[in-house]
Amino acid sequence: MYKMIAIDLDDTLLTDDLTVTPGTVEAIRKAVTQGVVVTIATGRMFPAAKPLAEQLGLNVPLITYQGALIKDIAEKEVIYERLVPPDIAHRLVEIAQEKNLHLQVYQNDILYTASDNDRIREYVNISKVPYTVKPDLAELADNGFTKALFFDDPEYLDDLQEELKPAFGQRAHVTKSKNYFLEILHPEATKGAALLYLANRLGIDRSEIIGIGDSYNDLELVTSAGFGVAMGNAVDELKEIAAYVSLSNNEEGVRHVIEKFIL
Repeated sequence: MYKMIAIDLDDTLLTDDLTVTPGTVEAIRKAVTQGVVVTIATGRMFPAAKPLAEQLGLNVPLITYQGALIKDIAEKEVIYERLVPPDIAHRLVEIAQEKNLHLQVYQNDILYTASDNDRIREYVNISKVPYTVKPDLAELADNGFTKALFFDDPEYLDDLQEELKPAFGQRAHVTKSKNYFLEILHPEATKGAALLYLANRLGIDRSEIIGIGDSYNDLELVTSAGFGVAMGNAVDELKEIAAYVSLSNNEEGVRHVIEKFIL
């Protein structure tokens, strides 16, 4: 019945120690052997997602940067790309300076930060990607950003999110991937929009897709898929709209879904 599975990475496919269990790897490979398209749908940048996809034996386009970029794993073709417009990119840099916030931006698969600080070091310790210090991020803004990310205290970011949504309106997608990550993207840069674009390209109907996630940035993924799954550790808002709630990321929730609904 299901021909495609799109899986979030952090707190979904990955356990808390940032690994994929052998049993989950085996289940994914069995699904692929049966002809199911298994892909990743993550907020991470493409260079951070690609090694995990290779570990799983995947050979399909990957949905990265919350849906701002779909690129084939061999990096020969960009299938879908939606950038933060230059004027909004400039405004984000101004906000970071005005409010003294840590802002990191992504452009051409490079992670940039204005200063080398504890925030960026903590982030790359999780994502395992290099970063480049660019004191004046405004110099990059003219070409737009693939994604911009504020990293700060959750309560402060909640307030900032409420401030940015009406300020940017329909011209930006503002979402939280973790309580302390506030991300700003192109309005069509959502996991759901990217998923449906890729599925259409592959000739797969929405009803034939399983989408699995855990956080606020997975809302569109879960609602766009024909069968939306929330992890056992997911935020309540996602559990409420999901068709099914699986086990947690530390209990092989992804493996459970694949074995129950595919294998």
